[in-house]
Amino acid sequence: MTDLKSKLLGRAKELGFDLTKACSPSEIPSISESFREFLRLNYHGQMTWLSEKIEWREDPKILWPEAKTVIMLAQSYKPIHNPMEVLKHPDKAAISVYAQNKDYHVVIKKKLKSLARWLINEAGGQVKVFVDTAPVPEKPLGQAAGLGWQGKHTNLVSKDFGSWLFLSTIFVDKEIVFSEPEVNHCGSCSDCIDICPTGAIIEPYKLDARKCISYLTIEHKGKIDKNLRSLIGNRIYGCDDCLAVCPWNKFAKLSNEKNFHPKAELIEPDLKSFIKLDDAQFREKFSGSSIKRIGRDRFIRNVLIAVGNSKNKVFIEDVKDLLHDESSLVRSMAVWALKQIADTHDFNNFRKEHISLEVDKDVKAEWLD
Repeated sequence: MTDLKSKLLGRAKELGFDLTKACSPSEIPSISESFREFLRLNYHGQMTWLSEKIEWREDPKILWPEAKTVIMLAQSYKPIHNPMEVLKHPDKAAISVYAQNKDYHVVIKKKLKSLARWLINEAGGQVKVFVDTAPVPEKPLGQAAGLGWQGKHTNLVSKDFGSWLFLSTIFVDKEIVFSEPEVNHCGSCSDCIDICPTGAIIEPYKLDARKCISYLTIEHKGKIDKNLRSLIGNRIYGCDDCLAVCPWNKFAKLSNEKNFHPKAELIEPDLKSFIKLDDAQFREKFSGSSIKRIGRDRFIRNVLIAVGNSKNKVFIEDVKDLLHDESSLVRSMAVWALKQIADTHDFNNFRKEHISLEVDKDVKAEWLD
């Protein structure tokens, strides 16, 4: 199988994968205790799917008993720009690097299927491919296969490609020569912990997702805790701070996949370019993007929080228009944003004008807070 592995590495490289490693599905380090503690403390927030089929995450063999090898692949999406720069401009919108072009699930799934077909033609047997599509413990498997190690921010880090990595998996019912597992190289560094705006990395290797800006702006439904809103700054979709400061990124290579190169209009877009989007415009603008999956209302919620944090009165008229939005979530955040950017006297007048017309208790609560 050594020759097959050599051919596999070559084919994967042709398809654009930067790292290809393999391990036994039984080789992953035990994640049971730490993962169950994560769930018990409710650190997963509204991500209820994490508590489903836990045994699959703890033992990939349960997911597919026929699996004899797990092929772990990684592809770099290192940006051509400094993603921290936009944070200096509060009237701009900060969008996580991974979402500044095509949805990586779609791009990588296509590559994986191509590699899987090649593997079947080359060696026969059966395969299963995964890109965040099943309860597969990608990061522990990635470490077991030698792609990298789980850093203190809980993301995978590679000595060759830093933190900017998309992970994907192929389960194979044949044995392929395994790679050596990676060891931890974080040392005494705490840059990712220190930079986190909300203190979501509560200690090394432990994340409270309920405080994480990526979770709050993407996975969380409903209003965001008012104590966290000001800490979000102008981040309207995700957060890259802990990834961006990782010292291992100095070795990272730029992505060779054009679909991962950021669209110019999404690197430092004006908040004003988003605040008036209705549902149809939102869907058209973000067609083919991972941003589309959170829906227009949550997206505008995020934009309004960024607008409020800008403290810029130029947004007042746009925010006032959203006080009449069909979505109570949008109206709630419009009230909060207005309170941040308007003078107290003006805000009180807006409240007198609108509160009697409001029927939603959560929106009223924002007016009265």
